[in-house]
Amino acid sequence: MPLTDLACRNAKPSDKPRKVADGGGMYLLVNKTGKYWRWDYRFAGKRFTMAFGVYPEVSLVQARERLQRERATLASGVNPMVQKKLIKHAVDSDAINTFEALAKEWLAHQAGRWEAVTLQRTRASLEADVYPVIGSLPASSVTPRVVMDLVKGIEKRGASEVAMRVLQRIKSVYRYGVTHMRVESNPMVDLVPSDILRPRRVQHRPALAAAELPNFVRQLSDYSGDTHTVNALRLLLLTATRPGEVRGARWSEFDLEARQWRIPAERMKMRSEHVVPLSTQAVEVIEAMLPLSGSRELVFPSPFYPSKPLSENTFNSALARMGYKNSATAHGFRALFSTMANEHGWPPDVIERQLAHVERDQVRAAYNRSSYLKQRAEMMQWWADNVFN
Repeated sequence: MPLTDLACRNAKPSDKPRKVADGGGMYLLVNKTGKYWRWDYRFAGKRFTMAFGVYPEVSLVQARERLQRERATLASGVNPMVQKKLIKHAVDSDAINTFEALAKEWLAHQAGRWEAVTLQRTRASLEADVYPVIGSLPASSVTPRVVMDLVKGIEKRGASEVAMRVLQRIKSVYRYGVTHMRVESNPMVDLVPSDILRPRRVQHRPALAAAELPNFVRQLSDYSGDTHTVNALRLLLLTATRPGEVRGARWSEFDLEARQWRIPAERMKMRSEHVVPLSTQAVEVIEAMLPLSGSRELVFPSPFYPSKPLSENTFNSALARMGYKNSATAHGFRALFSTMANEHGWPPDVIERQLAHVERDQVRAAYNRSSYLKQRAEMMQWWADNVFN
């Protein structure tokens, strides 16, 4: 006979456990500690017992509803106990595998590939714009709609470049998650920046015009700022390297006798070693730094913190004080070099190799490194002669 709620209430706890049946294999297990809903069933010839909760916290009606759900699962050919464990595992996994946890694992994986400043910028971007919105959510539950709203919100505040970068970083996190089996699929794979964000006008870094070069060199010679900064700017102009490569230059990287500067792969944007031929003028700049920093690791240490390189803003701040604010940047020296070298007729491949725009074809890249070094040395001496004539 099926149970009634009255019968459940009147079932007295006792030292000897007993089962009060309701039907369909479900019963109320009564013992001295309380009353417990249980269901006995068989699957693949084996007996299983599933717990439905404690009476009266779980009422008779609720226990019967649970029974119907589990019997439907059993009828579909699935073991309800196994399904329960899988659901619990998924819930536990989601609690651990939040988007923030997955993103931090991705950052740790990238740490060996990126420069410290890149790693810090990416981490700060995620902390400021992403974690507050989806960081605590299970990575598997974040939908493309949520990410679209997130990046559009960033765009609305006038930061379209940041919005694009944030979207790319989120996509990279999910690509990593799929590769390392932390999520089953990448729900962001079809999110294309151009389909989500408004077209933006590309603004190139201001670059010094060729006609202004002689006047700039004179102003640099007369500049009363720190000698480390002046010489670093000279080397930057003479080598067409990136500002970060000059600021972080180590004495161990220079072979002045061979007139070469060998920048290791870990300090290059494209993670490939770059050999920079040094002109006579560039060698003179390096030699001028020997009395100032020759006993240290860095060629251009910060005048305030000698164990650290010149700060990231040093070059552009100096240019601004010289009157070139909004009209020239340190990175723009590369564009000036490229323009003048191309106009003079130097081979494009030689110019691109000097700028460390790495050839993706590894066989061709190896050939270029060996065959272009002599031509690049000639080109950089021509460039130095034009810069400091």
